Amino acid sequence: MILRFSLPFRTTWGQRLLVSGSEPSLGAWSLDHALPLDYNQDTGVWSQEISVPDDQPGTIDYKYLLLDDPANSTQWEWGPNRKVAYDARQFQRLVLEDYWRAPAEPENELFTAAFTEALFRRPARPGKPAPTARIADSVVRFQLLAARVEPGQQLCVLGSDAALGAWDGRKALVLADAGASTWTAEVALEQPDRALVYKYGVWDPQERKIVLLETGADRVLPPAQDPKTLRVRSDDKFRYPNNWRGAGVALPVFALRSHRGLGVGEFPDLKLLVDWAVSTGLKLVQILPINDTVATHTWVDSYPYAAISVFALHPQYLNLEAVAPLQDKAAQQELETLREQLNDLDFVDYEPMMNAKWKFIKQLYQQEKKAFLADPEFQAYHEEQKAWLAPYAAFSALRDRFGTADFQQWPEEYRIPELVEQLTQETAADFDEFGVHFFTQFHLDKQLREAVTYARQHGVVLKGDLPIGIYRHSVDAWTQPELYHMHQQAGAPPDDFSTTGQNWRFPTYNWERMAEDGYAWWKQRMGQLARYFDALRIDHILGFFRIWEIPGHSVEGLLGHFSPALPLHQHEIKQRLGWFDHGRLCEPYIRWHMVERIFHGQAQAVFDEFMEADNHGAIRMKEHVRTQRQVEAVLEAQCAAEPSLADHCKWLKTGLYQLINEVLFVPDDLWPDHYHPRITLNKSTSFAELDETSRHRLYDDIYIDFFYKRHESFWREQGLVKLPPVRYATNMLICGEDLGMVPDSVPGVMKALGILGLNIQRMPSNPRTEFGHPNDAPYLSVVSPGSHDMSTLRGWWEEDREITQRFFETILGHHGEQAPYYCEPWVIREILVQHLHSPAMWAIFPLQDLLALSPELRRNNPQDEQINVPANPQHFWKYRLHVPLESLNDNAVFINEVKNTISGSGR
Repeated sequence: MILRFSLPFRTTWGQRLLVSGSEPSLGAWSLDHALPLDYNQDTGVWSQEISVPDDQPGTIDYKYLLLDDPANSTQWEWGPNRKVAYDARQFQRLVLEDYWRAPAEPENELFTAAFTEALFRRPARPGKPAPTARIADSVVRFQLLAARVEPGQQLCVLGSDAALGAWDGRKALVLADAGASTWTAEVALEQPDRALVYKYGVWDPQERKIVLLETGADRVLPPAQDPKTLRVRSDDKFRYPNNWRGAGVALPVFALRSHRGLGVGEFPDLKLLVDWAVSTGLKLVQILPINDTVATHTWVDSYPYAAISVFALHPQYLNLEAVAPLQDKAAQQELETLREQLNDLDFVDYEPMMNAKWKFIKQLYQQEKKAFLADPEFQAYHEEQKAWLAPYAAFSALRDRFGTADFQQWPEEYRIPELVEQLTQETAADFDEFGVHFFTQFHLDKQLREAVTYARQHGVVLKGDLPIGIYRHSVDAWTQPELYHMHQQAGAPPDDFSTTGQNWRFPTYNWERMAEDGYAWWKQRMGQLARYFDALRIDHILGFFRIWEIPGHSVEGLLGHFSPALPLHQHEIKQRLGWFDHGRLCEPYIRWHMVERIFHGQAQAVFDEFMEADNHGAIRMKEHVRTQRQVEAVLEAQCAAEPSLADHCKWLKTGLYQLINEVLFVPDDLWPDHYHPRITLNKSTSFAELDETSRHRLYDDIYIDFFYKRHESFWREQGLVKLPPVRYATNMLICGEDLGMVPDSVPGVMKALGILGLNIQRMPSNPRTEFGHPNDAPYLSVVSPGSHDMSTLRGWWEEDREITQRFFETILGHHGEQAPYYCEPWVIREILVQHLHSPAMWAIFPLQDLLALSPELRRNNPQDEQINVPANPQHFWKYRLHVPLESLNDNAVFINEVKNTISGSGR
């Protein structure tokens, strides 16, 4: 049997097409032995023929690839491997008439899990099998990849041949869902010797009619050339008249409130939020990270981006009753009393809540232990998850045994995880210390997966959040320290959130080591997230291009630098600046007038305690307080000894940090004699007191080039190396948080990989624009009026009246009008509607901004609705809805308000 590949594709000089596949003649998936295609200049079609066994049915898997010799690159077409089944006993020729599936098409993202598992979720193989043609000399198999088909609908093909209805919509050929978003049917054309003109349509099987015919020119199938031929017509995408767009809501799980919760949101509460989303027409629920952050057993653990395990779930989200009823009546009564007390609060009181959770979790564990350990479902879970579950259980138990998550303070034999298997054996005398964590994680997983299934069944996407870093005192650092630079700290350079940068204190990644095993840790991490989510927000996606790396001796972020980077050798600095003086450029520039300006009347006392001067008027910090970390330690010790000095110590610390930041270049920790310009050095006193020529050379020639030109191609290559293994580890829809100081190469790389960007109106990507407009967002993006790191719309409205007035006039179009003092519901509605009409794929709103539509539901003080204040590293993450979700679901007025706001936007 002859098998012919045929693919129209216009190439440029040096490009060629090949096909690789399961057959030996296709190289058996070996790229070196793939089958080259021949090009016909007249038709623009690449083709080639091979022979396959002709005495039996068969199946071939294959895929096309483009080789670009000048660029020395190989590009596979997008999508899953193609698969074709044939019966060589019936046909002499099999002609595969394909179209190239471009990797960077926006429509490709409609085949991610967000759409296939939730929005357009269908049974595996619904309806009847694909129609099969009658025995004939020439048969056409129509085949189309299409994910955007509503449940209960099908695709059809309508055309000029009588077998396709002769353009009578009631007689169209209905395609069957063959699974994996593939629609197919075979037909023997009545007039195979004539060119067929046709189009695809959406078919309503209940009404037995076409409800939507694709746009664009008619498709054309040339006449059949040979008898006894099966032509597999794999067309390109269904041509919809518009892009698919949806809207969603964002809220952390801990902020959910229900009558059954214990002072905090729990995984079953997600079902209530899904119900509300369905009733309002919202199609996505976005949450913050849900991993276990219990490191200190204090409110500090409320920070959701400092997980002690990137795999384990946080015990606070466990609903106790869903595990089992407490058999101890006194304990049950105590639980009811605590629930009432904690639910009466308008915020999450983290420590009492967690103390209560742990108390009853341990009671439930002892009560259910025998049946739990014998449960086949737990045993299967344990076997499947043991790679991370056993180390996590060991780490958590040892944390509590030794009173700290800092494993470097544990007894020496426990500082490395060699004893994990021995410690977690069921036969061990102290097994319960570890078994309670197996118990907790099993039930957390069970409850979350139930919520995920519920969301999918109701057509709602659950979108998770991937923190960019790992916690320094975590299971991950304990078990695989070689994957991280433990002596460094990750953070972010100065931005609208923090003028001194952000120091997250997480170790940075050792990307070179991660690459050695093909980024196995990342793939495992993404696989675990895909267990729960169909869409994912990657926090600070810029970290895959370069991370802001801060030396261990720094507290603030100003003395960091991007890594990896191309630092300047001191000879290059001297050549471009005209001079190089290590003391003047690389050490803190401190003069007496600066000390006076910062510390005023206490300048002399501060100088005497912390500084010393040389004979030339230069001042330096004393040896024991040369770094910010040393200053922090000294002042914390003073505050501990005299708590009444807390405010004074905070004031002192801020001023001393400011002086230590007065450098113009920071050293690279890996390359001796290499330096990075200090971020925002032009705002420093050290810079201001240089001569005019040096200022011009340093800022205009060195600084601007270093941060905005020097690294563009370098960082692009970094992103193209690191992101694809993460992006393609799962089929989740991936969104990147790309705010801040964004290299020019980032949007192009994200677009090429099908990663959605983020557009926040008050934080535009264009630095020359004060406000962004949702209308300017590209399709592959998310628009949102804010994030968890920002004040709400109402809070922002009241922060700066001049900014509010400019926004009111220029963005909302109220030229010459006075902006209202408070952000009234009608103003909120105008802002939301702008976002809803954006061309972006998703418009996602913090629930607080939706509640602002209702004077009755929003809080009196908008500051109480803000989730996080990034400028405060000690922020207590305690925001909680003050309205139970049950009440929200019963509030028909508010539901209609949100529904009416969304209606008419096409979402």
